[in-house]
This record gives sequence, structure tokens and C-alpha cells, in this order.
Amino acid sequence: MKAIVTGGAGFIGSHLVDHLLSIGFDVHIIDNLYSGHLSYVHPQAIFHQEDIRSQESKEIIVREKPDVVFHMAAQADVQRSINDPCFDADVNITGTVNLLNACQAASVKRVIFSSTSAVYGDLQNSLITEKDPAIPISYYGLSKWTAEAYIRIFSMLHGMPFTILRYGNVYGPRQMPKGEGGVISVFIQRIKEGLPLQIQGDGEQTRDFVFVKDVVKANIAAIKYGTQETIHISTGRSITINNLVHMLKQIHGSDINTTYTMAREGDIRHSCLDCSKANRELQWQSEVDMINGLIETYHFK
Repeated sequence: MKAIVTGGAGFIGSHLVDHLLSIGFDVHIIDNLYSGHLSYVHPQAIFHQEDIRSQESKEIIVREKPDVVFHMAAQADVQRSINDPCFDADVNITGTVNLLNACQAASVKRVIFSSTSAVYGDLQNSLITEKDPAIPISYYGLSKWTAEAYIRIFSMLHGMPFTILRYGNVYGPRQMPKGEGGVISVFIQRIKEGLPLQIQGDGEQTRDFVFVKDVVKANIAAIKYGTQETIHISTGRSITINNLVHMLKQIHGSDINTTYTMAREGDIRHSCLDCSKANRELQWQSEVDMINGLIETYHFK
């Protein structure tokens, strides 16, 4: 089988490419290297340095006629979305529509879209289900939610199968130390540089952290299961940022200085996703516990 992975030189995408190749897929990558890295690209993958908004990306999909397209490329920085909503919308909405048109022309059998818990905004629910309302509080959450809507309507009009995967906070090796979504990577980098950890707010905000290799397995499961579904990929367990820092101290083996600053605009206070639908529909569940995932991430070079 043949797969195209947009964003395949990035954090999650590169792990997915590695796994797809290991199970016998022919893999093409479309990535403009805005946040991806050539060093993450598997040598057996065919790499195309293109932007998802371009005519060239569309032509690659039409020419290669992949069985499945994993759409992972995105503008994923919450603060950048607030500062530059036009850029955020252009990449996440226009780029997605461009790919959908290409997938229709190429008769792609399945589009698997990487979405985010940011679509829910700050619901304050202890456990969010796929039936809860999407009320984004950042342009990033809004643009990803809008891209989801385009996918559903496109499928309704043209009959193209899809699966939308809404991730919790993904972490693991290769994650860039940047932004709220990469808080673990940011913290680990600062620890190794001997710098204090800067915590926005009081540190009691919670997140549902899911290890990148578990996310990859969910994407693989979505090739077969979950047609026309929106599914959470998470652990279903929340952890405070303060508890995260405590675990990192244990792994580091010595005390870590921390400072607290004002919470940032657009940040969500609490986020934990119910993953029971993924258990049922994808026959998937997270396997890597937090401490082991942190240890692997901490020791990654």
C-alpha cells in the first residue's frame, strides 16, 4: 500500500512515517520544513519539499494516487494563531481544502486528519467526550475545527472516507521545545541547560498527555477502522503541570528551580479527553505510562 504523510518531517509525522515503512508501506512525505527537519526523514521515504497550500502538493497526490493520506501538516502554535490569524487560517483551512480536492481527484481510499483537543476551548468538563460542543478560544482551535467541518461536508458531497483524530497533548522524542503544546519538550530542554522552569499560571492547570508512539498506533488503526468518525486519542487521565514538574525532578535526579508567570491568552485551563470511543471503534488504547514516556523523552538526543 502507498501512503502520503503531510508534515512527515515533523514531530508526530516522522514517527508515523517510520512505522508505516516498518510494516511495508510505500511512503511519500509532503513537508515545507517550516517546523519539520530533514534529519527526521527516513531514508526510505520519498520526500517532497512542498507547502500543503500549493498546486505542486495537489499534483503530487493526484500523480501518486495513494491509498491513504495522513494529513498532519498544520500551523499548530496557539500564540502565533492569535498574533497572525490570517496565516493560521490559510495553512489550516485553505491547505486542508487544497488537499481534499487532490484526494478526490486521486480517488484516495481514506483521509486521516490530525485534529486537536483545542477545538473544545475551555469547557471545564472533567472528561470531554466527542459529543461535547466545540467552543474554541484560540484561532488555532477554530481553524482546526473548521478544517474538520470541511472534511465532513466534503465527504458528504463526494463520498470520500475519512477519520478525524482529536489528540490530547502529544509528547515524546523529536518534539520541538516551543509553545504550550510542547511544554514537556520545553521543560526538558531548560532542565538540561540548567535554567529554571517557567510555569504560566499557578501550575494547577491540567492536561491529558499521550505518548507519540501511541498516537502513531492510533493512526495505523484508523486505516482499517473508524470510517466517518471523530475519535479522541488520549489517555483519559489528566495531570497538573505541577505534578509533571515533580516527575521530571525524579527523572533528572536533583531539584529544579521553577518560576510562575501570568497565564497566557488563549491557553486552556483544563483538558482531558474520554478515549472510550477509540477503545471501541479503533480497538486502540494508550500503552505507554507517563513516567516511562518521560524517561524516553528525557534521554532522547
